Amino acid sequence: MKKLLICGASGFIGRNLAEYFAASGQYEVHGTYFNSAPLEMEGVKLTQANLTNQADVDRVISGKDIVIQAAATTSGAKEIINKPYYHVTDNAVMNSLIYRSAFENKIEHLIFYSCTVMYQSSETPLKENDFNAAEELHKNYFGAGWTKVYLEKMADFFSRISDTKFTVFRHSNIYGPYDKYDLERSHVFGATITKVMTAKEGSSISVWGQGKAKRDLLHVEDLMKATDLALESQKESYQLFNIGLGKAVSVADLVQKIIDASGKNVSIEFDINQPDIETTLCLDTSLAKEKIAWQPQISLEDGIAKTIAWYQDNPPVV
Repeated sequence: MKKLLICGASGFIGRNLAEYFAASGQYEVHGTYFNSAPLEMEGVKLTQANLTNQADVDRVISGKDIVIQAAATTSGAKEIINKPYYHVTDNAVMNSLIYRSAFENKIEHLIFYSCTVMYQSSETPLKENDFNAAEELHKNYFGAGWTKVYLEKMADFFSRISDTKFTVFRHSNIYGPYDKYDLERSHVFGATITKVMTAKEGSSISVWGQGKAKRDLLHVEDLMKATDLALESQKESYQLFNIGLGKAVSVADLVQKIIDASGKNVSIEFDINQPDIETTLCLDTSLAKEKIAWQPQISLEDGIAKTIAWYQDNPPVV
């Protein structure tokens, strides 16, 4: 049985990955954690590691066959605007070290989760090659966006000088179990779930900005399936895929959908004094369908219902 390492197994995407692959029985599953308390996950062997330290990276990657890199320094709109360097320094260092170690340890396949912040705002679905490096990135995404592009190109570089296969997913906004639900660090989906589910009947919730920004939202289960399919069927030494629902929903409409699904009597107030990144984005995922037979299965409405049910069964500490 091949040994699969999930970097960042205590985080949102990483924990979902760990549970998914442990339940599948396909691999011997290993995972890393750093600052968070170690989790008890059946079928997952967890190891503490600082992934910005070369010795720790080499220690956890040595002897593995597959690496899924889900570790990252992440945050919501507030920190993206006020502390943009969070997304540049640690993420650039840890991924550079992980790629190098994967190369030196002759890892078979490495999967890296990028994102979509390098894309320009667009009302029409964007393909992978619609990114134009000559165009200026959104001012709030300049550091994070170019860091992701650099790491995508580094994956391409290592795929050319080794036998390690690399997959990069430019995924849209992911939501679901184990997401951040605290109001300081969460993205719009997690923050809205918390606001709605903790609101009193007849009260209102505050939404940052004017609610005009539009996002492509994908349930985490669909991302897990894309990961599994890439491991099973990717033929190219390097492949970059858009992974998203393929539809854009405005923040105002998203909040109303969550309120409706909750069954609560809650109204919306827009706070234009709070941070807001007013862009529109959705993804064309036809390449993933062509190459690895992936397409999203969970609608936004079903995903909201599933997330609310999970939240009610697992009330987070907020």
